[in-house]
Amino acid sequence: MTASNKTLRTCKQGHQYYKSTDCPTCPVCEQARKPQEGFLAILSAPARRALEHNGITTLEELAKHTEKEIMKFHGMGPASLPKLRNALQEAGLSFKS
Repeated sequence: MTASNKTLRTCKQGHQYYKSTDCPTCPVCEQARKPQEGFLAILSAPARRALEHNGITTLEELAKHTEKEIMKFHGMGPASLPKLRNALQEAGLSFKS
């Protein structure tokens, strides 16, 4: 993708960045709010936001859902499921059946 397809934007915090899609997320702000540890830190930004948007910020909350429910969240992709399964397994938990 060339720079000509991207538009310059400014977020509410004043960061300037280029985007080629309609996504309103500022990459500078997004990087600053990314957790440094825990299961949310191993996910891509869209997958992490999908869980957060649906009130899932702990493994205990995640374990209350089925894999099928999680996959319905906008932003959640199939590459995230193995990461989530492993995180749950390490905590002695699993997805709801």
